[in-house]
Amino acid sequence: MSNIDLIIEERAADIGNFLVGRLLPFRQKRSVGPFVFVDHMGPASMNKQQNLDVLTHPHIGLSTLTYLFEGALMHRDSIGYEVEIQPGAVNWMTAGKGVVHSERTPAYLRNVSKSLHGMQIWVALPKELEETEPSFTHVEASEIPQWNEGSAEIKLIAGEALGKKSPVPVHSKLFFLEIKSSNPQKISIGEDLFGESALYILEGSVKIEGNSFEPQQLLVARNSKLCEFELGANSSVYVFGGQPFPEPRYIDWNFVSSSKDRLKKAREDWINRRFSEVKGETGFVPYPQR
Repeated sequence: MSNIDLIIEERAADIGNFLVGRLLPFRQKRSVGPFVFVDHMGPASMNKQQNLDVLTHPHIGLSTLTYLFEGALMHRDSIGYEVEIQPGAVNWMTAGKGVVHSERTPAYLRNVSKSLHGMQIWVALPKELEETEPSFTHVEASEIPQWNEGSAEIKLIAGEALGKKSPVPVHSKLFFLEIKSSNPQKISIGEDLFGESALYILEGSVKIEGNSFEPQQLLVARNSKLCEFELGANSSVYVFGGQPFPEPRYIDWNFVSSSKDRLKKAREDWINRRFSEVKGETGFVPYPQR
């Protein structure tokens, strides 16, 4: 029996003036462990007149994880942080009871040609932490654990796995791994994983039980303990997951909660401008009319 429970094809989604590839949520799989939202941004080439400008917008009940492969983003939030994210670094923002932030092309790149490529991820918070105070952590690329196994280069971007622990301050049992190889390489990591797991193919190919899979596919495992695959040459994949929560999580726009009533309150608070503001920002993303 195949260990692949579901294959999710990347689907185009619009986040304003930028197209992304959506992986989660999916109608047949709303989450993988605590991961409730995964977007693949780009790769996008922008000319001198094109810039990414995601105006201020709110979140509750989740942590955001921004991880870039190429390009740069300027993060500003209502906590008071203004941080540029570069490839390989991690922006980890915990919204808790409520936070507002914007994401823009940095000023020094706005009038030149540039590219942007990366991942935007939401990790739901445990029920007892959904109303925690918002916080922000930036972890430089040099601080992320990385090592080699054969020809494979492995990074533990967040969580704990394979005997390593990332400095990203996660709030539940999870893992988020980057695995790259320039040569064909067999990978067997299942004994060190737990809960639910999925594998996203960014570049190259993956072979599992004689079947080949290509980029822009998310493979959801039946059993994380059976996570074995063969990377093709010049491949990059991301393995993520962890322990799912005992209660379901609901999503309304940018809000995540175990309570539908809490989502309604967040929606009304944003419409009535009751969230904190981001210093220096004037525009905002309105709640979408349905």
